[in-house]
Amino acid sequence: MSEPLIVVCPHCHAANRVPAQRVADGATCGKCKARLFAGEPVELTAANFDTHAGRSDIPLLVDFWAPWCGPCRTMAPAFALAAKQLEPEFRLAKVNTEEEQQLAARFGIRSIPTLALFRNGHEVARQAGAMDAASLMRWVRSQK
Repeated sequence: MSEPLIVVCPHCHAANRVPAQRVADGATCGKCKARLFAGEPVELTAANFDTHAGRSDIPLLVDFWAPWCGPCRTMAPAFALAAKQLEPEFRLAKVNTEEEQQLAARFGIRSIPTLALFRNGHEVARQAGAMDAASLMRWVRSQK
Protein backbone atom coordinates (compact mmCIF):
# COMPACT_ATOMS: atom_id res chain seq x y z
CA MET A 1 0.00 0.00 0.00
CA SER A 2 1.44 3.35 -1.01
CA GLU A 3 1.60 6.43 1.18
CA PRO A 4 -1.12 9.05 0.77
CA LEU A 5 -0.20 12.17 -1.21
CA ILE A 6 -0.74 15.77 -0.20
CA VAL A 7 -2.67 17.57 -2.94
CA VAL A 8 -3.47 21.29 -2.68
CA CYS A 9 -6.95 22.26 -3.86
CA PRO A 10 -6.88 24.61 -6.88
CA HIS A 11 -10.05 26.33 -5.62
CA CYS A 12 -9.68 26.95 -1.86
CA HIS A 13 -5.94 26.12 -1.57
CA ALA A 14 -6.45 23.66 1.29
CA ALA A 15 -3.98 20.78 1.59
CA ASN A 16 -5.67 17.38 1.25
CA ARG A 17 -4.31 13.95 2.13
CA VAL A 18 -5.36 11.65 -0.72
CA PRO A 19 -4.64 7.93 -1.12
CA ALA A 20 -2.22 7.65 -4.06
CA GLN A 21 -4.53 5.31 -5.96
CA ARG A 22 -7.39 7.86 -5.70
CA VAL A 23 -5.51 10.89 -7.03
CA ALA A 24 -6.53 10.19 -10.65
CA ASP A 25 -9.94 8.97 -9.57
CA GLY A 26 -11.82 12.26 -9.31
CA ALA A 27 -10.69 13.02 -5.75
CA THR A 28 -12.40 16.02 -4.15
CA CYS A 29 -11.30 18.59 -1.61
CA GLY A 30 -12.23 17.83 1.98
CA LYS A 31 -12.83 21.53 2.65
CA CYS A 32 -14.70 22.93 -0.38
CA LYS A 33 -15.73 19.61 -2.04
CA ALA A 34 -14.47 20.74 -5.49
CA ARG A 35 -12.51 18.35 -7.70
CA LEU A 36 -8.79 18.43 -6.95
CA PHE A 37 -7.94 18.15 -10.65
CA ALA A 38 -10.01 20.03 -13.21
CA GLY A 39 -7.63 19.75 -16.18
CA GLU A 40 -6.89 23.47 -16.29
CA PRO A 41 -4.10 25.72 -15.03
CA VAL A 42 -4.40 27.27 -11.56
CA GLU A 43 -3.91 31.03 -11.21
CA LEU A 44 -1.26 31.61 -8.53
CA THR A 45 -0.56 34.73 -6.51
CA ALA A 46 1.95 35.69 -3.84
CA ALA A 47 -0.68 34.64 -1.27
CA ASN A 48 -1.03 31.03 -2.48
CA PHE A 49 2.18 30.30 -4.41
CA ASP A 50 4.15 28.76 -1.54
CA THR A 51 1.23 26.53 -0.56
CA HIS A 52 1.03 25.04 -4.06
CA ALA A 53 4.80 24.86 -4.63
CA GLY A 54 5.80 23.63 -1.19
CA ARG A 55 2.93 21.71 0.38
CA SER A 56 1.83 19.49 -2.50
CA ASP A 57 3.42 16.17 -3.38
CA ILE A 58 2.43 16.80 -7.02
CA PRO A 59 5.17 18.56 -9.06
CA LEU A 60 4.13 22.09 -10.04
CA LEU A 61 4.79 23.50 -13.52
CA VAL A 62 4.44 27.30 -13.53
CA ASP A 63 4.04 29.49 -16.59
CA PHE A 64 5.32 33.00 -15.78
CA TRP A 65 3.56 35.22 -18.33
CA ALA A 66 2.11 38.70 -18.97
CA PRO A 67 -1.05 39.79 -20.80
CA TRP A 68 0.85 42.12 -23.18
CA CYS A 69 3.27 39.36 -24.27
CA GLY A 70 2.48 37.98 -27.75
CA PRO A 71 4.41 34.69 -27.31
CA CYS A 72 2.68 34.22 -23.92
CA ARG A 73 -0.75 34.59 -25.54
CA THR A 74 0.31 32.25 -28.35
CA MET A 75 1.44 29.58 -25.85
CA ALA A 76 -1.64 29.87 -23.58
CA PRO A 77 -3.80 27.32 -25.50
CA ALA A 78 -0.89 24.85 -25.57
CA PHE A 79 -0.39 25.26 -21.82
CA ALA A 80 -4.14 24.70 -21.23
CA LEU A 81 -4.04 21.55 -23.38
CA ALA A 82 -0.98 20.33 -21.48
CA ALA A 83 -2.89 20.78 -18.19
CA LYS A 84 -5.57 18.39 -19.46
CA GLN A 85 -2.92 15.86 -20.50
CA LEU A 86 -0.46 16.11 -17.59
CA GLU A 87 -2.82 16.19 -14.58
CA PRO A 88 -2.69 14.56 -12.07
CA GLU A 89 0.97 13.64 -12.71
CA PHE A 90 1.77 17.38 -12.66
CA ARG A 91 -0.16 20.47 -11.51
CA LEU A 92 0.01 23.33 -14.03
CA ALA A 93 -0.27 26.93 -12.90
CA LYS A 94 0.11 30.44 -14.24
CA VAL A 95 1.62 33.54 -12.64
CA ASN A 96 0.78 36.88 -14.23
CA THR A 97 4.08 38.76 -13.82
CA GLU A 98 2.37 42.13 -14.24
CA GLU A 99 0.13 41.50 -11.23
CA GLU A 100 2.67 39.44 -9.27
CA GLN A 101 5.88 41.41 -9.80
CA GLN A 102 7.29 40.30 -6.44
CA LEU A 103 7.03 36.62 -7.49
CA ALA A 104 8.69 37.38 -10.82
CA ALA A 105 11.52 39.18 -8.98
CA ARG A 106 11.81 36.42 -6.36
CA PHE A 107 12.41 33.81 -9.07
CA GLY A 108 14.54 36.05 -11.28
CA ILE A 109 12.19 35.94 -14.26
CA ARG A 110 14.01 37.91 -16.98
CA SER A 111 12.02 36.86 -20.04
CA ILE A 112 8.53 35.61 -20.62
CA PRO A 113 7.09 33.17 -21.10
CA THR A 114 9.25 31.20 -18.69
CA LEU A 115 8.29 27.74 -17.46
CA ALA A 116 9.59 26.64 -14.06
CA LEU A 117 9.10 23.20 -12.54
CA PHE A 118 8.93 22.91 -8.74
CA ARG A 119 9.18 19.85 -6.50
CA ASN A 120 8.81 20.11 -2.72
CA GLY A 121 9.10 23.90 -2.86
CA HIS A 122 12.32 23.92 -4.91
CA GLU A 123 12.76 24.88 -8.53
CA VAL A 124 14.23 21.89 -10.37
CA ALA A 125 14.05 22.99 -14.03
CA ARG A 126 13.45 26.09 -16.12
CA GLN A 127 12.74 26.75 -19.79
CA ALA A 128 12.32 30.17 -21.41
CA GLY A 129 10.34 30.80 -24.59
CA ALA A 130 7.03 29.72 -26.06
CA MET A 131 6.47 26.04 -26.79
CA ASP A 132 3.76 24.06 -28.53
CA ALA A 133 1.82 21.53 -26.45
CA ALA A 134 3.78 18.47 -27.62
CA SER A 135 7.16 20.10 -26.93
CA LEU A 136 5.97 21.37 -23.56
CA MET A 137 4.74 17.92 -22.47
CA ARG A 138 7.92 16.26 -23.76
CA TRP A 139 10.08 18.77 -21.85
CA VAL A 140 8.22 18.44 -18.54
CA ARG A 141 8.12 14.64 -18.70
CA SER A 142 11.87 14.60 -19.38
CA GLN A 143 12.41 16.35 -16.02
CA LYS A 144 11.30 13.33 -13.94
